[in-house]
Amino acid sequence: MVSLVLARTVIGIIGNIIALFLFLSPLPTFATIWKKGSVEQYSPIPYLATLVNCLVWVLYGLPVVHPGSILVITINATGTLIELVYIILFFVFSDRKKRVKVLLVLLIEIVFITLLTLLVLFIFHTHSKRSMVVGTICILFNIGMYASPLAVMKLVIKTKSVEYMPLSLSVASFANGVAWTIYALLPFDPYILIPNGLGTLFGLAQLILYASFYKSTKLQIEEREGKGKVILSDQLVTNGKEECWKNDNIECGNPRAEVHGA
Repeated sequence: MVSLVLARTVIGIIGNIIALFLFLSPLPTFATIWKKGSVEQYSPIPYLATLVNCLVWVLYGLPVVHPGSILVITINATGTLIELVYIILFFVFSDRKKRVKVLLVLLIEIVFITLLTLLVLFIFHTHSKRSMVVGTICILFNIGMYASPLAVMKLVIKTKSVEYMPLSLSVASFANGVAWTIYALLPFDPYILIPNGLGTLFGLAQLILYASFYKSTKLQIEEREGKGKVILSDQLVTNGKEECWKNDNIECGNPRAEVHGA
């Protein structure tokens, strides 16, 4: 029994570390936003969606809802703080219209979490019922979170290119799903198992797509770069000829320049 608890703890810590990497993956995006001083066409929806997802999982991990889930709380509380920082940065560098939208969605999320917490604590009086209600909502939210990977996978199949599906994120997503799936089996927790089992399958599918379209992606990039070099070369030749014509430079082989020199 002690070894089982220890194994679950170790797997949970590994899951925390991998999930932290995933939470920090948008940092390059926000570094770009910081440098440019504008969010431009970036959307706040992924960060707002991740925030409410983390909040629901924090609620699920509370001792009054699902005892023995401290590692679920640690990573999702951390994720909540990270997403709040992202949203604050997004708010600071947005125009007035986007700020209003962000505040409106935040308000809706706060009201939702508050009502869910009150409902669970005052209407349901056993751990099993509270776990069932919150856990079911967690599953639904997590399934909704898979819309983004599905969209990326569709793009990869359509373009036969993995250029916009970074390998590091695909590997991390797969490893995260595996870690939390194993965690959910020690002991059995269907509410953690179902979404992370799906996450594992999606992560595996991304890795298969990456292996399938890696070569075609390299060819597309090389072809694009080759075309760019040809266009640049043609432009330089054209500009050079125009410059020679304007300056009557004899070294350019301009007939007008040769006559002038005679």
